[in-house]
Amino acid sequence: MDWCRSDNLQPGAWADNPTVYMKTVLVPKPGADFQIVERELPNPQAGWVRIKVEACGICHSDAMVKEGHWPGIAYPRVPGHEVAGVVDLPGSGVTQWKKGQRVGIGWYGGHCGVCLPCRRGDLIYCQNPGITGFTHDGGYSEYMVAPAQSLAAIPEGLSAADAGPLMCAGITTFNALRHAGAHPGDLVAVQAIGGLGHLGVQYAAKFGFRTVAISRGDKARDLAKKLGAQAYIDSAAGDPAAELQKLGGAKVILATSPSGKAMSALINGLGVGGKLMVVGASLEPIEVSPIQLIQGGKTVQGWASGAAADIEDTLGFSALSGVRPMIETYPLADAGKAYERMTSGQARFRVVLTM
Repeated sequence: MDWCRSDNLQPGAWADNPTVYMKTVLVPKPGADFQIVERELPNPQAGWVRIKVEACGICHSDAMVKEGHWPGIAYPRVPGHEVAGVVDLPGSGVTQWKKGQRVGIGWYGGHCGVCLPCRRGDLIYCQNPGITGFTHDGGYSEYMVAPAQSLAAIPEGLSAADAGPLMCAGITTFNALRHAGAHPGDLVAVQAIGGLGHLGVQYAAKFGFRTVAISRGDKARDLAKKLGAQAYIDSAAGDPAAELQKLGGAKVILATSPSGKAMSALINGLGVGGKLMVVGASLEPIEVSPIQLIQGGKTVQGWASGAAADIEDTLGFSALSGVRPMIETYPLADAGKAYERMTSGQARFRVVLTM
């Protein structure tokens, strides 16, 4: 695809200087191919910050923007919610972020502050949320603007390309595991060694859990052990729940594969007080009988990612402990190829655009 100028600019949203342009990849309408365009450099409104993007991960959730599966999206829209870069220009009233500071932005794109979840501190469950790449343009671009409240500081020791996927896949698995109720030494299983699971195994091992990886087939066994798993269960070779019970029953099973059927097959692998923590998004139902939950006091819980402070916790822990995503990088101009690589399911394991 060739670069072209885009005159489809929102009034007041872009700089007055027509000679300053940035390269951007956008979705012109639901289901359409990506367009690679040049747009005028955006000026941040009050309370927002302009970011010079250095890397942006491609997430499966970006398909909801690309295909129009998320209600209320205004097109054209620039996707991307795994953003790493540096502050280029703070908007008026922004004092906590300085030019040149390394920052990242994830799914969390701000909160309203007045709904009941916000008032209770559950910012990620805001009823009127900002969502990066959904309600405002994201990181498939050389520059972007974002609410100051959505920014997270990136520590030294993390490259931009590594930090990008941690804004979504990283925080989702890190945050779910640290809130799941397991303690060091407890048996924790991670289902599926993929974009989420390969990070989940690393976090579980670094947290001091007795970590078990579950995947289909034997190909992932060596990788799972390398990532920190003490044991591996091939779900194609037998009943994974029975294998977990042989190990004593799991305190937590982190379900990362977007398959309700596969998650359902794991519930009997929970030990007393065990929890199936669901982070793999799927419309397929999880089937569980009341007696399965009553016996042993088991629970099933869903978990979203987290707010900016949670991202900082994720990044800080990752930098200190050595947790890193396995990535494949593409230049911004190859965003279409990179997206196809992600949707093919063949990537090992996160696809990242670099500027």
